[in-house]
Amino acid sequence: MRQIIVFLVALCIVSCAEEKPTKDFVLKVKVDGLKKGTVYLERQQDSTFTILDSLAINGQEEIQLTSDLSEPEVLFLRLDKNDKEQGVVVFFADKGLTEISSSLKNFNFDATIKGSKQQEVLDEYLLMMSKFNNRNLDMIKERLESAQNNDSIKLSTLNEDYNSLIKRKYLYTINFAVNHKDSEVAPYLAISEVPNTSINYLQQIYDALEEPIKNSRYGKELEEMIEQRKKEEAEAQEALTEDLETEEAE
Repeated sequence: MRQIIVFLVALCIVSCAEEKPTKDFVLKVKVDGLKKGTVYLERQQDSTFTILDSLAINGQEEIQLTSDLSEPEVLFLRLDKNDKEQGVVVFFADKGLTEISSSLKNFNFDATIKGSKQQEVLDEYLLMMSKFNNRNLDMIKERLESAQNNDSIKLSTLNEDYNSLIKRKYLYTINFAVNHKDSEVAPYLAISEVPNTSINYLQQIYDALEEPIKNSRYGKELEEMIEQRKKEEAEAQEALTEDLETEEAE
C-alpha cells in the first residue's frame, strides 16, 4: 500500500510538471532603488494592451517575467511605483533571455536593454533618432527666441531648416528600413515611425523585405496598411472624379 501511495505521489508531481511548460521568453529586470511596486510585461494589439506576466515587488532583488512568443515582437515593460507614477520601457523581444536595467528615478530614460538581435538593430536606429531629436529641441529654442526678438528673417530660415530636418528624418527611417530588410525591425519602423509617408515609400520598404520578414507579424501589418492606403486613395480619386463630372454636367 505504501508503495502505491509513493507511486501516485510521484505520478502527480510528474503530471503537474507537464501542465506547466517552460516559457520560451524570459525577461530579467533590475531597477536600482526599487523596493515596492509592480512590474508588468505587456503586449499591444491595435490600441489594447494585454498583460502577459506581472510581479509584485516587495524588497526582492531578482525580478523575472516570462511569456511565450511565437515570433519576435515589440513588448512593453511597465512599472507601477504605487505612487500614481508609472514608467514604460519599449523593447524588441525574441525567444530566449532579455535583460533590462534601469533606475527608479528615471525608469524610462536610464533603461539599458540586452537581448535580441532585433533590439540591437532598433538601438542603432534610436541612436540616430536621438541626434535628430536633440537638433529639433535646439531649433525649437532658436525659433522661440527669434519670435520673441521679432526676427522674421531668422525665423523664416529656421522654419525651412525644421522642414528639412523632418524630411531628412523620414528619409533616414525609410533608408534604414530598406537596408535592414532581413530584420523584423524594418516593417515595424514603417508602421510606427512613417505610416503617413507616401505609399510609394511604404511599398519600397515592403518590396525590399526578405520573404520571412514579409510573413512576420509586422510584415503582414505593413502589407495590410499599404492595401488600405491604396483603397482609400482610389476611393478619394473616384469621389473627386464624380464631383468634377457633376460640375461639368451642371
